[in-house]
Amino acid sequence: MTTKTIVFTIIFLTAMGFFLFNLRRILSYLKVGQPENRFDNIPERIKNVIKIAFGQSKLLREPVAGAIHFLIFWGFMLFLLAVVESIIQGFFEGFNFSFLGKIYLIITFVQDLFGLFVTIAVLAALFRRFVIKVPRLNVGKKGNLDAAFILLMIFGIVFSMFGQNIIHIVNNDFHYAANEFKPVSMLLSGVLFDNPHQINWSYYEFFWWMHIGLILLFLNFLPYSKHFHVVTSIPNVFFSKIGNDKFVPKTIDLEDEDAEQFGATDIEHLTWKQLLDGFSCTECGRCTVACPAANTGKKLSPREIIVSIRHRTEEKAPLILRGDKENELFEKSLVHNYVSDEELWACTTCGACVNECPVSIEHLDAIIDMRRNLVLMESNFPPELNTVFKNIETNFTPWAFNWQDRANWAEGMDIKTMAEDPECEYLFWVGCAGSFDARYQNVTKAIAKLLQIANINFRILGVEEKCNGDTARRLGNEYLAQMLIQENIETLNNYGVKKIITACPHCLNTIKNEYPLFGGKFEVVHHTELLTKLIEEGKIEIGKEVKEKIKVTYHDSCYLGRYNNIYNPPREILNKLGNFELVEMERSKDKGFCCGAGGGRMFLEEKEGERININRSKEAVETGARKIASACPFCMTMLNDGMKSLNKSEEIEIKDIAEIILENVINN
Repeated sequence: MTTKTIVFTIIFLTAMGFFLFNLRRILSYLKVGQPENRFDNIPERIKNVIKIAFGQSKLLREPVAGAIHFLIFWGFMLFLLAVVESIIQGFFEGFNFSFLGKIYLIITFVQDLFGLFVTIAVLAALFRRFVIKVPRLNVGKKGNLDAAFILLMIFGIVFSMFGQNIIHIVNNDFHYAANEFKPVSMLLSGVLFDNPHQINWSYYEFFWWMHIGLILLFLNFLPYSKHFHVVTSIPNVFFSKIGNDKFVPKTIDLEDEDAEQFGATDIEHLTWKQLLDGFSCTECGRCTVACPAANTGKKLSPREIIVSIRHRTEEKAPLILRGDKENELFEKSLVHNYVSDEELWACTTCGACVNECPVSIEHLDAIIDMRRNLVLMESNFPPELNTVFKNIETNFTPWAFNWQDRANWAEGMDIKTMAEDPECEYLFWVGCAGSFDARYQNVTKAIAKLLQIANINFRILGVEEKCNGDTARRLGNEYLAQMLIQENIETLNNYGVKKIITACPHCLNTIKNEYPLFGGKFEVVHHTELLTKLIEEGKIEIGKEVKEKIKVTYHDSCYLGRYNNIYNPPREILNKLGNFELVEMERSKDKGFCCGAGGGRMFLEEKEGERININRSKEAVETGARKIASACPFCMTMLNDGMKSLNKSEEIEIKDIAEIILENVINN
């Protein structure tokens, strides 16, 4: 055994031992969290990994930054075989994979080419961070030094790889070895050297040690860096929620008599997956850039919430594992000391943060869990919510309306309730706003008229309908939410309801995606989906002649779009009408901007920065549209208020898709 082999063996085993020690340490921290089953639907999880982790689909939503990261990620993936080759050379000098034949030729070509790509990508990343100074990448002095160190190490790893390749080619009289094709290295060797006598084999050894040393240093720096996501991001994507479930808050058992905590005060109340989210955060800032609260001057930064979870985990988990409850750090808590109440209440639960996160972090779960703690354990919430919770409990609606007036909007329309005749195809779930809000009652009537025109056999629950539970649940009042959910499910199941139509995206999302967790499984459609189908089938005829087309813009509801992937039906309707020119806002579809009403924010005043609905209303005005189309009662209210604040109410009309259809029905 040579001296080189002995030295390398000691260094390699020490480095790997230290890395595995840190891996085990962090894994033990995750075990501090609450258990949660994330091993269901394995095929779908694998698809997610292929699409999001390996395909980098979310990163590529931002083309420049996405392309840079794509090249670095895939460069490292493709370098793995070269790294293994270099490590084996430490034990068996001169080893390579040339015995793979033509496969090795392809491997060496791809690695050599991506070496160039990664070098360019690293330089571009450094330029963006330290010259252009992209705002979202500014994570403070420590974070910037961390990023610079990692990028320079990546550059060094690629540089040393090229160094080895070039020396090898030069010493081989400017020829490739067997089954090898490295055109970039060959080109560089010809540029840098004239003949093979200029260098000796010791230069190769220098670059080999440099390459191995940087790889082992990189590996062992990761557990102490935000770049630990290199290790955790793929598992985090694998364990992320699937499909529409990604926005469903975890269910807590309120009947558990042994439970001492509801919601999360500190890290031990979060699940292991929520702690893993903390270690997976890249601190790229995409979540905060997309956040409506952060965009309008609120304290909330989704990135800081997740980073705070990681910092608190690193601080408290060792104390829990040692049983060191006397330590002063044990007395602190995640809520209040690391994450303020103001941050938690600023969230609109729009889902933009979750949608944009390249490693599938579930910010909303953590925020809602911490809200639950404030409401259920501390009775600590904004004073406005006292009235909201009381109204929901006594009137079954967030507003102070008499629940017995819920069906008053239907007077004179010949609409039957389920109690009168349960034989129907659809239950029309009207929702609280559709039942009581004077403006949105017009939308409810428009939908009912369109269903009658199409001869759809439908019923309503009338006074038996109660708030769906979304507002209470997102505000952290899980007790009140579950009470409403269970009572509504009992009513629906008693009538044998199978199919539901609703105009409220919040009702749609809750009944469709959350009621099944409590035993209520129904086929739920949004009114824009059903109306699109009825128009296509010719059951609703549209197409009134107009002299000129009117510019219209459509505002995507977060709960309709991001939560349930319903983007096209409303647009298809507007395009089919023929008298509108659809113009999109800058932030639309899955990048749409919240109206500011979700997550219970409809009932809370905005005391910081600019109001979210005004920010969105300004964007609508900038399109030059004379009409704004909406498909959500909350959005309509917020946009109407926004237009009033901007003195644009006389110029720009806001209408629901159903109202627009009814205005254009032939022979109506």
